[in-house]
Amino acid sequence: MPEPDVFAPRLTAADLDGTVPDLLEAPAIRWGILGAGNIAASFSDGVRDRTRASVVAVGSRDVAKAQAFADAHAPGARAHGSYEDLVADPEVDVVYVATPHSHHLEHTLLAIRAGKHVLVEKPITRSVAEAEQLLEAAREAGVFLMEAMWTRFLPHVAALRGAIARGEIGEVVTIEAEFDVFFPYDPAHRLFAPDLAGGALLDLGIYPIAFAHDLLGVPSSITVKGTRAETGVDDHVSIVLEWEGGQQAVLHTSSRASGPHAATIIGTQGRIEIPREFFMPVDVVVTRGDGSSWTVESPRGEGKAYEAAEVARLVTAGVTQSERHTWRDTLEVMAILDEARRQVGVVYPGE
Repeated sequence: MPEPDVFAPRLTAADLDGTVPDLLEAPAIRWGILGAGNIAASFSDGVRDRTRASVVAVGSRDVAKAQAFADAHAPGARAHGSYEDLVADPEVDVVYVATPHSHHLEHTLLAIRAGKHVLVEKPITRSVAEAEQLLEAAREAGVFLMEAMWTRFLPHVAALRGAIARGEIGEVVTIEAEFDVFFPYDPAHRLFAPDLAGGALLDLGIYPIAFAHDLLGVPSSITVKGTRAETGVDDHVSIVLEWEGGQQAVLHTSSRASGPHAATIIGTQGRIEIPREFFMPVDVVVTRGDGSSWTVESPRGEGKAYEAAEVARLVTAGVTQSERHTWRDTLEVMAILDEARRQVGVVYPGE
């Protein structure tokens, strides 16, 4: 594990004034995309449409797939038929790792050892133990590394944190959040495959867990109840987090249910409601104790552009981690996921 003094300081709620930097003010860096799936497509679209940066190369195990991805999402980008060729591309400043999280350790190490800065999809790895390997490798190489916790960089999240810091809802007492998406059971699907670190927790549950952690930090108590699919991965999980001050987060994630993906922050003097897709660019309603309310009207568009802009700013500045989502934050959220999996009884091959 990296020594404590290598961790960047966290931004507190008071450090945020309710706004985020203009996307078009971020420097124009050059991205290489490792993995040509759906999440890579949305990320590339966001970089292309909303920032000054560009995707200059795409890597896949199949060069035809890489070329098709480039044609659709990054016209003019070079198509590489291996991940090794992608990370060796001298025109690439930062590699975005968008393969299944079962392979994040391998593929992120590949990029770090090639001297590249890296943004790696969440969860950063399968476990804290694997995450520590990546952070230590990045520290030794002196490269930037960040887990792609894109929600933390969105305008509505900055706005709600600003509202909390100003005391508009008093002290936060309870957080409620869920991310439930129905998937027909298919043992071949990545969400149900132990070899691909499947399960609702790592794929979906990380969103509500990271949301609660962002607002309240590390819980003192973690209580989890859940069920497992026939393949052994979790598929329906309830989580209660508690803090020393008595605050609670009631969270849920499932691949057996379909929910609105809502979140509510309840304080002593009011509440903040996000009725749908709390992790995407959405409007937020702040209601004070006297019944008055106001709405945060969030800009729409591909939200991953905000994390891409953060990386561009920090890489250009020569720093190795983001204060908004630090290496310590990554390890703390990963530790909650580890404990949740332990209580549900999910063990991945090789663990």
